[in-house]
Amino acid sequence: MPRIDLERIEQTNRTGYPAEHAAMVAERWYRRLGPATGLSDFGVSHVVLKPGGASSHRHWHEDEDEFLVMLAGQAVLVEDGARTLLHPGDMAAFPKGEPNGHHLLNESGEDCVFVAFGRPPSGDCHYSDIDLLWSGGAYRHKDGSSY
Repeated sequence: MPRIDLERIEQTNRTGYPAEHAAMVAERWYRRLGPATGLSDFGVSHVVLKPGGASSHRHWHEDEDEFLVMLAGQAVLVEDGARTLLHPGDMAAFPKGEPNGHHLLNESGEDCVFVAFGRPPSGDCHYSDIDLLWSGGAYRHKDGSSY
């Protein structure tokens, strides 16, 4: 497998979240490694959270397993009723269908870096703390109405 040169892959902080939910991830910078390297069976992203940044809103997937590996810095893994500090080398797994909303927060003064693995979900993604649902290929309110 050829070595991946991160500098040749676009780093962005774009989000598809509706405008009222986008600010939370403004300090999340990521590179989609799968498309850039020809991987198609799963997704993999190199993610940098700047101080104060969040990986996403707390969420869980009906049909997507997620896995991450911390590379540098530290982040707080926030789940239902738990906060766990993650350091370089730590890993976390989020099995599909488990309704335990999760995300990472960088509460430190330094960047944190991790690699996240998953796949594009085809089913629903539920957001624990806000009126947001990913369903049918679009963001919706929890009652199913469109944004």
